[in-house]
Amino acid sequence: MSSVIAVTGASGRVGGRVARRLADQGLKTRLLGRDPARLPDLPGAVKAPPAPYGDAEAVRRALDGADTLFLVSAHESPDRIQEHRTAIDAALAAGVGRIVYLSFLGAAPQATFTFARDHWHTERYIEAQGVPHTFLRDSWYLAGFAAMTGPDGVLRGPAGGGRVAAVAHEDIADVASAVLLDDGAHDGAVYDVTGEEALTLAEAAEELSRAAGRTVTYVPETRAEAYASREGYGADHWEVTGWVTSYEAIAVGEMGTVADTVRRLAGHAPMTLREYLAAHPRSYAHLL
Repeated sequence: MSSVIAVTGASGRVGGRVARRLADQGLKTRLLGRDPARLPDLPGAVKAPPAPYGDAEAVRRALDGADTLFLVSAHESPDRIQEHRTAIDAALAAGVGRIVYLSFLGAAPQATFTFARDHWHTERYIEAQGVPHTFLRDSWYLAGFAAMTGPDGVLRGPAGGGRVAAVAHEDIADVASAVLLDDGAHDGAVYDVTGEEALTLAEAAEELSRAAGRTVTYVPETRAEAYASREGYGADHWEVTGWVTSYEAIAVGEMGTVADTVRRLAGHAPMTLREYLAAHPRSYAHLL
């Protein structure tokens, strides 16, 4: 193939894996990341200079000559929707003819998880441009269970007894790569990308306990308790709201979707939490 696929977030845990999978298939890629020094050295890859999503000209230059764009969402911010729109406009000005966007499960204008609303607005903007596109709506990351558990061995949040079918970065990358490699076959599709086990946070804590060899517990919080327990991070209110509502989305059932997308598109079963922890012991090193 002579086409060029641009991969944003190519120094990250999804984008980096996608870039490597495409390189393994002999594709030409254009790699974008916040810090070009952290971009991987891959055959057939060109490292783009810094191109923040809000800088239209920088993004246009970085994507000049690319045919397809794998768009990983920008870091959460109050301006993220506008940053996405600016990047999309710049991509189209550069001649990009297809966009594969990494969205989020349950993206909707009134989603409980406030950051999922940004993804819905971004999806609608891409659709309005008339460009061929595919949306990959991934679930919580499996890595999040350990990351959100404190060194005290407590996973706390207002998730109640709700369930979440979390998914591994590796499985998301496999799905994204399959879509990017199959030019045109997935145009207009929206795929939920999830694990195949929908766990409560109490069940996740049990798996963390087994892996870490110590007791890890889940402590349900009220909304007020959740805000209070996160005050020490010094984050802005909008960011804390995103954290808290991610748990509340679990509580109301918006994260319990189980899809077979990984099996259908990647050709294998998605990783379970137990398998993930076995493969990534560093993810829970703070619990040892």
